[in-house]
Amino acid sequence: MTNILQDFAAAVQRHPQRIAIVDGKGRETRFADLQHRANGLARAWHAQGIQRGDRVLLAMPVDADLYASLAALWSLGATVVLPEPAMGLAGLKHAAKVTGVTAFCSGGVYGLLKLALPALWPLKHLRPNAAQGPTLTLPAPDTDDIALISFTSGTSGAPKAIPRSHAFLSAQHHAIAPLLHSENDERDLVAFPVFVLINIASGRTSILPNWKMSRLTSLAPAALQAWLETQNATRALIPPSLADKLADAALPAGLHTIFTGGGPVFPDLLAKLQAAKPDLSIICVYGSTEAEPIAHLDAQDITETDHAHMQAGHGLLVGKPVPALELRIHDGEIQVAGGHVNGGYLDPRHDSENKIRDGETIWHRTGDAGYTDDLGRLWLWGRTGSQVGDLYPFSIEVAAHGWNGVRQCALMDTAHGATLFIEGESGDWQAQAAKLGITRIKQIAKIPMDKRHASKVDRKALANL
Repeated sequence: MTNILQDFAAAVQRHPQRIAIVDGKGRETRFADLQHRANGLARAWHAQGIQRGDRVLLAMPVDADLYASLAALWSLGATVVLPEPAMGLAGLKHAAKVTGVTAFCSGGVYGLLKLALPALWPLKHLRPNAAQGPTLTLPAPDTDDIALISFTSGTSGAPKAIPRSHAFLSAQHHAIAPLLHSENDERDLVAFPVFVLINIASGRTSILPNWKMSRLTSLAPAALQAWLETQNATRALIPPSLADKLADAALPAGLHTIFTGGGPVFPDLLAKLQAAKPDLSIICVYGSTEAEPIAHLDAQDITETDHAHMQAGHGLLVGKPVPALELRIHDGEIQVAGGHVNGGYLDPRHDSENKIRDGETIWHRTGDAGYTDDLGRLWLWGRTGSQVGDLYPFSIEVAAHGWNGVRQCALMDTAHGATLFIEGESGDWQAQAAKLGITRIKQIAKIPMDKRHASKVDRKALANL
């Protein structure tokens, strides 16, 4: 199996002058230039002593240098540590504390963190200053070497460090690549860093956000529309919160496909997008930090019967599992295994809670409840442990999203029993809720959402309200 560095090199050979990355300032970097930049950084950091086994904490703007730095460090055999961006400075401190980093790599103003955080003082400091000279000839990293350490979102506790080997990244590439495949020269607006890696390895152009992902809620729909139009984007890979903003704008004529995930994609969002542009193709992607992707669904394949089932409380349809994956439902929980499913955490103590070893197979417990139908398609109920009595959240929330005036909703247990919290304009909700067994509704001004993609209800924050 090839690793992602080899796939990148092959992409450079095929399309050296194709645009690889357009950053948030509109600056274009071609594939040949991206490789040249990565080679220069590798020479500079090799001279600073970076070698196989080093763990390098990375804090850089999301631009071409970020991806050139990943390639450079991987070519040296180093492991890149990416903190959880939604946590800001706290995420950086947490990453440095739990991963045992040996160097700190920064770009732009992020270099000031080296002075501000005592934990970084003793570390080698790498800056993106390339060195001239011949390309380094070093042994390729082993497939089992750790390429990347990233983190869970931390919505159910402290973020857990997830090691990803070179073999894992390659398997993830080959699991996602068929989903993104196109015979045309697409220009993808990509809001998910892992999909930028897949595009680079596939030789496809990625347009990076021109907004801060930590400030999704303040992004104006018109600004998102303008960025897509300015960059002639043909596809968008964005979370549901941004897809919803886009539906409030005039969708650019050249945009023909939206891939959306990172949170539940409710039927009302699909209807809103399809109303805005009837010929728009919409692909819903379901996965988790530890296993991306798990399943996907083309909105055109949702039948009237499927819609009726979702309105009747049967949960949320997310489609068929991807071919490179094993999936089972155990005690109501979705569990997955395969080459692109993380086999364990950096801290083995987390494995007992989230991993099940069955012979040679390691099953990942997604923490999501669900079932498969007669067609082999996966349906979600919501998070395990989030049920209120006999009701799972999605049995109510999916239906409620289709009611007039509902912008966001959440089923929660309160001192008064099962309560459906609704953000939106007043409507005839009581009668519709009663059909699903809900008698208590509370309207609130704003339902808090997750910090990473602003697409999942932050149930802890809601409970605190």
